[in-house]
Amino acid sequence: MNSSNQSLDPISIAKRVYEAYVTQDRDAIEAIVADDFHFTSPRDNRLDRATYFARCWPNSHVTDDFTFVHLVRDADHVFVTYDLRMKDGSAFRNTEILTIRDGKLVDAQVFFGWMIPHEAPEGGFL
Repeated sequence: MNSSNQSLDPISIAKRVYEAYVTQDRDAIEAIVADDFHFTSPRDNRLDRATYFARCWPNSHVTDDFTFVHLVRDADHVFVTYDLRMKDGSAFRNTEILTIRDGKLVDAQVFFGWMIPHEAPEGGFL
C-alpha cells in the first residue's frame, strides 16, 4: 500500500484518533474529525463535533495508553476493542464502531465494557 492510500486507510485513521489522546495532540485529532462528526455512547446521544471536543477531549489529559484487542475493518467502519489505561493506573475495556470516510472520522459509537481487572470473580458475577 503506498503512503497516500495508507493515509486514507480506515484502520490507520482509527489508530491516529487514539494516538492523539495518548499524546494529547489536539491539532492531530482536529485534522481527522469531520465537520459533520457525531459521537454516541451510553451517556451521550449523537453529540456534534463542538460538544464532543468540549465533553470528551479533556479526557486526553488522564489517558495513558491504549492496547488494541481488535481492529477490524468492514467497508467504512472500523470495529475497535481496546484496553485503556489511565494515568492513575485504573484500566477498562471498551468497544467502538468508528465510521471513516475519505480519511475523516464522521461517527463514533462507544459501547462501555468492564474494569480491568474485572470486578467480578472469575466464573462469577456481581
